[in-house]
Amino acid sequence: MKACLVRASARIETNPLEYTDVPTPRPGPGAVLVRVNACGVCRTDLHVIEGELPPRKSPVIPGHQVVGVVEACGEGARRFATGARVGVAWLNHTDGTCSYCRAGAENLCDNPAFTGYTVDGGYAEHIVAPEDFVYAIPEGFADELAAPLLCGGIIGFRCLRLSGIRPGGRLGLYGFGSAAHVAIQVARHWKVEVYAASRDERHRRLALELGAVWAGGTLDAPPTPLDAAIIFAPAGEIVPAALRMLRKGGTLVLGGIHMSPIPRLDYELLYQERVVRSVANNTREDGREFLRIAAEIPIRTRIQTFPLREANRALNALKNDAIEGAAVLDCRN
Repeated sequence: MKACLVRASARIETNPLEYTDVPTPRPGPGAVLVRVNACGVCRTDLHVIEGELPPRKSPVIPGHQVVGVVEACGEGARRFATGARVGVAWLNHTDGTCSYCRAGAENLCDNPAFTGYTVDGGYAEHIVAPEDFVYAIPEGFADELAAPLLCGGIIGFRCLRLSGIRPGGRLGLYGFGSAAHVAIQVARHWKVEVYAASRDERHRRLALELGAVWAGGTLDAPPTPLDAAIIFAPAGEIVPAALRMLRKGGTLVLGGIHMSPIPRLDYELLYQERVVRSVANNTREDGREFLRIAAEIPIRTRIQTFPLREANRALNALKNDAIEGAAVLDCRN
């Protein structure tokens, strides 16, 4: 099969992904083989390729927003029939036995596997995944439009839940890429006022089009204090600015898997019971609940598609804020 491999960490400007032939994987017990139709391009893929996340597998096929069709089932795998349309996301496997898994916090598992990082991902024509960690894709979403839901969508949804935002509340979104352009649609569905901050004028226009009541520069002050805020951009310098805009008791959620250093914080920014919390991975329940709500709204993703062989170009565009909404690889050609 065709796939894009990264053999060693390198800046994406050097086009390190190698489009090549690799053996088609076979599903083991409890796993399914999925023919990949589309795979979303995520900033986490950049962190994997550029080494901001320590290498865990080499070579590795990146990609963890996979939509495709079940082609074969391993021994004992009975959840999906051949031909079923499914999705594969970042959380690939957990041990199910550690204290976190037993407490219902499988996103914090001590021995997890991650798609496109510790196991091969979806920048390929086929992928294998444990059936228990595979999602049914709701009808009504074309493959390429569903792909961004499987990371940016799910993580954004978990961020919204952990922010504690309520109907009528004021929510700040810092960084307006793939995750934020989905999260705003959920927030508006929940009757939340959204204030968007982005360094890119095109992204600010998209935020307003999707229902934000205000859109400004990354460090600009919104016109009113916020009840909660989510930072999707991997930029630690945003943290103090966002905290300054929180009301007493407000929550700031850090939605990325990697962030540049956070500057020194004065205690007054945290005083009055303001909270800073990170979001790590997601649970399968997050994924199932989000996909249900996404179909109910329904979410409409904005995408730019690239052929699989042009994954380097897609990632360079993502790094340079040249994608409005989400980038998606078409893995069928």
